[in-house]
Amino acid sequence: MKRALFVLLSLASLTAPAFADQALATSKNCLACHAVDKKVVGPAYKDVAKKYASQKDAADKLVIKVMKGGAGVWGPVPMPANPQVSEAEAKKLVAWVLSMK
Repeated sequence: MKRALFVLLSLASLTAPAFADQALATSKNCLACHAVDKKVVGPAYKDVAKKYASQKDAADKLVIKVMKGGAGVWGPVPMPANPQVSEAEAKKLVAWVLSMK
């Protein structure tokens, strides 16, 4: 019984942060233009993680892009600024996106 409980708690700890940050992405309207594993208006989060995986300053760049918007990296459709997202929230969202494999 203890072993089964340990396994369940271990699995929950692996998935809980992903759900928490997906909830933040949902509440900030990010999922209107993005999805985890497919292109919507903007790129899939997994594609973003793959593109920036080797860049040491990726998190800092992406936090700015989330907050101020950007254009030209993923095609002709620009990403608008997101003034409803604080810097702390942007850091959480970017960390979540970059953690995807």
